[in-house]
Amino acid sequence: MSTPAGTRTKAPTERGGGLRYRWAVLSMNFLVLGLNYADRAAIGVAAPVIMAEYGFSKSSWGWISAAFFLGYAPFCFIGGYTADRFGPRKVMAIAVGWWSLFTALTAAGFGFVSFLVIRFFFGFGEGPQATVTAKTMSNWFPQRQLGTAMGLSQASTPLGGAVGTPLVVALMNAFHGDWRAPFIILGVIGVLFVIGWWTVVRDRPEGFRRVRPAEIAEMAAEERAHPVDPGNGEGSRWRYLRNPVVLTTALAYFGYSWVLYAFLNWFPDFLSEAHGLDLNSIAFTGSIPWLCGFVGLAIGGVLTDALGRRFGVFGARKWTVVLGMLLVAIAFAGVGVVDSTTASVTLMAVVVFILYIVGAQFFALIAPVVPRASFGSVSGFVHFIANIAGIIGPVAIGYLGWGTAFGLSAAIAAVPVLALAVFGRGPRKVQTKNAAL
Repeated sequence: MSTPAGTRTKAPTERGGGLRYRWAVLSMNFLVLGLNYADRAAIGVAAPVIMAEYGFSKSSWGWISAAFFLGYAPFCFIGGYTADRFGPRKVMAIAVGWWSLFTALTAAGFGFVSFLVIRFFFGFGEGPQATVTAKTMSNWFPQRQLGTAMGLSQASTPLGGAVGTPLVVALMNAFHGDWRAPFIILGVIGVLFVIGWWTVVRDRPEGFRRVRPAEIAEMAAEERAHPVDPGNGEGSRWRYLRNPVVLTTALAYFGYSWVLYAFLNWFPDFLSEAHGLDLNSIAFTGSIPWLCGFVGLAIGGVLTDALGRRFGVFGARKWTVVLGMLLVAIAFAGVGVVDSTTASVTLMAVVVFILYIVGAQFFALIAPVVPRASFGSVSGFVHFIANIAGIIGPVAIGYLGWGTAFGLSAAIAAVPVLALAVFGRGPRKVQTKNAAL
């Protein structure tokens, strides 16, 4: 049936029984990333007990923490690249199975070298999760919703930390203080999540019987409107790594990651050493910033997508990163110098809340300038640069006093976003359809 001349065709919407299945994919991704951070947070919660049992110094524990990122950082890129080549469904399934295995094997650690090795291989599995998520959301959601999709799918990472912190303590208490039990139980849960992921998720909407034709049609239209790689794909995708937006976003993400991993690896020990909190107190107090982070990440993408419809998606995402990280730097510097536990936890909650608003932006920020076929590889490069902070940061902080460590971290958070502010210039026009969610 033809459309009368001058009549506008409406973009498909998701109301009234419209597009649905992309939200099932997002929900499964949400659960997987929640497990990811619960597994990752477990070592931070158990750290004071492990350090006491094996006599590890603060600097030794810094090296063990860094071993994780030696494995993690390169697999941020490898995960994105293989998601481009083989599809995100397969890559994430393998990643979840791998990191769950080494979560359980953490219970077998018996000394400095064994913990180094286990944490190194644990990083292999954890590395792909963010870039595979970015690739999955890019395949299933249009640009106008991509910030929302990124934010909501990753919002479970701080929620995983918030739930994982008291869960690990509760399991340790249930097993009479044995720190090994939580790691074994979390590893078994991971196997169930692999099955769930493989059942629910597909690489793309096309050809999957549960996906409605309108959803497929919308993503096909999005594909036609997206930047197209003029080269031969494999050889030319690397030129996008030289794009100023990609480079400055990677540097800004480095500063973000430094602060995040300082919090993730050291905040429980900081509360124990500097403020005298016991394990049960840490279970409650240490969860507060994580909960604030969950709210920040959940609303961050929604906020910038809403601002993007008014001011342009690139500008909304860029200035959220720049202003957000400057505020993070100011608050984080204060955490290490205030005297009271309440003030430290409050400032850290502010830090993590703003940090995770920013965290929803990085992959969405580069999406308008990178073809979808190369998005996994390029976002993997950005994530790799970011996670070099995880290799350097835990070791450096292990040799510093708390005040100096927090001050240095604040400076590292602030400086890179100034480069993004000056040099990170997006495309002149980014297509953003003002359509309902």
